Amino acid sequence: MTRPGKPSPLGATTSSDGVQFAVFSRHARAVTLLLFDEPRQAWASRTIPLDPAVNRTGDIWHIHVPGLAAGQLYLFRADGPYEPAKGHRFNPRLYLLDPYARALTGGFEWELSAQYGYDPDSPGGDLAPNRSADACAAGIPKCVVVDDAFDWRGDQPLNYPLRKSVVYEAHLKGMTAHPSSGVDHPGTYRGLIEHIPYLKRLGVTSLELLPVHEFDEFEISRSSPVTGERLRNYWGYSTVAFFAPKASYAASREPGAQVREFKEMVRELHAAGIEVILDIVLNHSSEGNEYGPTYSFRGWDNSVYYMLEEDRRRYRNYAGTGNTLNCNHPVVQSLIMDCLHYWVVQMHVDGFRFDLGSILGRDRNGRLMENPPVIERIAEDPILRNTKLIAEAWDAGGAYQVGSFPGGRWAEWNDRYRDDVRRYWRGDRGVTAPFATRLAGSSDLYLRDGRKPFHSINFVTCHDGFTLRDLVSYARKHNEANGEGNRDGMNENHSSNYGVEGPTNDAAINAVRLRQQKNMLATLLLSLGTPMVLGGDELGRTQGGNNNAYCQDNPVSWLDYRLADEYSGLLAFTAKLISFRLSHPAFLRPEFYTGRDTDFNRMPDITWFTETGHVVDWARVGPTLALRIDGSRAEIKADRDDNDFYLVLNSAPNRVSVVLCEPPAGKRWHRVIDTARSHPEDFQPEGADEPEEASYSCAARSLVLLLSR
Repeated sequence: MTRPGKPSPLGATTSSDGVQFAVFSRHARAVTLLLFDEPRQAWASRTIPLDPAVNRTGDIWHIHVPGLAAGQLYLFRADGPYEPAKGHRFNPRLYLLDPYARALTGGFEWELSAQYGYDPDSPGGDLAPNRSADACAAGIPKCVVVDDAFDWRGDQPLNYPLRKSVVYEAHLKGMTAHPSSGVDHPGTYRGLIEHIPYLKRLGVTSLELLPVHEFDEFEISRSSPVTGERLRNYWGYSTVAFFAPKASYAASREPGAQVREFKEMVRELHAAGIEVILDIVLNHSSEGNEYGPTYSFRGWDNSVYYMLEEDRRRYRNYAGTGNTLNCNHPVVQSLIMDCLHYWVVQMHVDGFRFDLGSILGRDRNGRLMENPPVIERIAEDPILRNTKLIAEAWDAGGAYQVGSFPGGRWAEWNDRYRDDVRRYWRGDRGVTAPFATRLAGSSDLYLRDGRKPFHSINFVTCHDGFTLRDLVSYARKHNEANGEGNRDGMNENHSSNYGVEGPTNDAAINAVRLRQQKNMLATLLLSLGTPMVLGGDELGRTQGGNNNAYCQDNPVSWLDYRLADEYSGLLAFTAKLISFRLSHPAFLRPEFYTGRDTDFNRMPDITWFTETGHVVDWARVGPTLALRIDGSRAEIKADRDDNDFYLVLNSAPNRVSVVLCEPPAGKRWHRVIDTARSHPEDFQPEGADEPEEASYSCAARSLVLLLSR
């Protein structure tokens, strides 16, 4: 005997005697709960119609079913108007996921071909409803009832300040899927736990994971024209269920095990001092456009959940995927907030990177708003007060808000940093001045609205584009294996091959390539702002010139740890850089440089020089740049004054003798970094024993850092 249930909380909630279910649908006329016993079960074991007179409060349908427990599998059906011209696409024959489901069944290829709400064989396609016979549910993922109980052993989110963070962006599966990882559970949450010692040795503070929310990895039907293998959605930017961690990343195939294993992973990462940041895709779903399948939002209330064109049969597409979530509708706002709260409160994550974050600033007609409600709500939410909020401040509809993303405390991926650093080290003319601005924290972007240098998430490479090694090995993309005729991916990468496209045995070219990798890593870790390192760059990881490996779930994308032998010097150099940055307040300062002497007995906090030792004329600056950082004013209320530093950057293809400025009274300059030197002489964290003379011979395309001692 069922009971009416309550309208909150949404989703499936366990109690001492059963499970409460609650879902939103404003325009449905009937809702049915379907219970299953097995993941591949074809037909429901029990069908429970919800009585709107008893099981509905406002727009919420709810019911309590005694005797059920965690692990129960379920789906829904919803009946209502099929009127695409009005935005309604109900179809009572289709199975629907609970938008608040905490887990889905996985480990098999989903069969969604029967989940089309329209008749694809009818004239007009999307106008005619699909009234074919009842579909088999064997290939449909089922929702899993989850019990949130877990022994956290006192764990809480770490919530490091941004300025004291070093972010490592990686794919959860790709970190340990390659046999060279040596873990017992490759490509899983538990495999990542086994891999924690590697992250500890590297020294990063924060692990930013590509989407781990449930998605259909088999949604791509084509094969690679190069290998003939079936392509998969590897990156996962096609979310099916925003509350559900991906089932296939769990070592256990038990339904719901992915929730427990995700929590175990977070707990162990936190115990090792490493934060967890999730890349979250709250801008579209994998249901696609009007010709896509229906298995969640479209079947529950299409006109509420999605932005629709004036012709309401069609979808506004600001994500480049066919649809766009109607993020500023109050119902969708609540879904987003409930989702973020769940991952912070129940799953203990430390932050989020919002994919195509500018979509969150669009109203239901697609217009960018000055003060978007959902962005402000996220920024001001008391539960999320210490949670990292990072925006990808653009979208596929033309919005670009780097430096102007609304909401106050948001940090942003700074692609202008990426481009200016790449162009400078490639040797492009006229980019030294903007490069210097990036090095100093991008005040041109963040100072005017009161944000700080650490609100700039600095990166040279990320998952989307070349790896660092490929950036210095390929002049053009090589995406043929993606099966799109090499049309996908960015065309302008600001890259160079230094004489040969791809791998070479030329020692001179390989030496330049290695030096350039060290130059860009050193620039990244010595710049003001929050640095983000792409996973595997420290190993010389290559994707063979593929700059859009979204569909390469294979060794092209996986981290190959055999490279640690060939690139042992680069790995050691990166680990030293991270440790050096985190131990020196001069590179963690919370405020922008002023360039002024505000204390009579001190140097300006930063001074820029040419190679001749003269103050820079920015209108005439060349490819060689030097700067002095006064470490005594590095950090407000610092425990100690830092060293002073002298940084020399030479992107010219020739050696340059650089005149050094005077060190502080009673001290001498000592070499810390010279990227032209071989390991281990390229990095001496405490400074070389011998002090430098009045000038330093800086090799072509190299970076030198000196400290005062």
